[in-house]
Parts: sequence; C-alpha cells; structure tokens
Amino acid sequence: MKKQKNFEEIKHKSKLLAIILRSNFSADKSTFFGQPEFSQQLGYIKYGKNGVIKAHCHKEVHRKIVLTQEVLFIKNGKVKINFYSEKQEFLTSRIVNKGDIAFLCSGGHGFKMLKDSEMIEVKQGPYSGHDSDKECFEGVENDTGK
Repeated sequence: MKKQKNFEEIKHKSKLLAIILRSNFSADKSTFFGQPEFSQQLGYIKYGKNGVIKAHCHKEVHRKIVLTQEVLFIKNGKVKINFYSEKQEFLTSRIVNKGDIAFLCSGGHGFKMLKDSEMIEVKQGPYSGHDSDKECFEGVENDTGK
C-alpha cells in the first residue's frame, strides 16, 4: 500500500482498488492518478493566475468499458469505505471526510455513514440497471439501503 501525506493508493496484491485524495491535497503541478488504461481518469489541475487551458472539444472515440469505476466527492459528513477483493473478501477500510475524494478503481466496496453525509458520484454511463451493473453481497456492515 502506497501512502503519502494527503494521498493514498489502496492495493490488493498488485491490483489498484482505490485512490483517496484528502481535502488538503496539493501538488506543485497538475497531476493525474490511476493508470492510463482506466476508463475513468482523475486529475488534480493547478495553474497560476492568468494560466490558460486552450479551448477544445473532445472527439468521438469508441471505447470498450467492461468495469464501472466511480469517483466520490464527499460534500458533507464522514463515511467509512470498506474495500473487498474481487472474491468478496474484506481487505481494509478507510474513513473519508468532507472535501475528500475517493476514486474506486476495482474490487468491491461498501459504505457506512458515520455522520449524516452527502456525496456526489461520477461514473460511466449509460446505466444498465441495478441487476446488470452490480453484484451485491454480504459485507462487514449491515446495509439498510438508506
């Protein structure tokens, strides 16, 4: 497990399960996280005053996506994220707080709200429905679905 101040990669064996950026993360320059072949990309963008990102459009590129990756922005609250292997074995957990970002790359995950919480989730679409998109299993927390 690679751990740095305000940034952590959570791995199982050599597989990257998640990246957590704490609310006070900072870097000297723009930085992207994860792997180039990931279907979701997470970047920290930094420019000085009067910096410019050239106007652009994204080209239509057909991609094959076989795994849903998610990015969670913790708007308010305190959330415990439980991480599982692809075989649904509990591995570890982390606490995220207001302003933190969790990039869920692979494996399984579950959540327990430790305080009233609000999150913003970004993931690939189109959504194919709960039964097609997710395989639920018994985790370490008793999920009430609320």
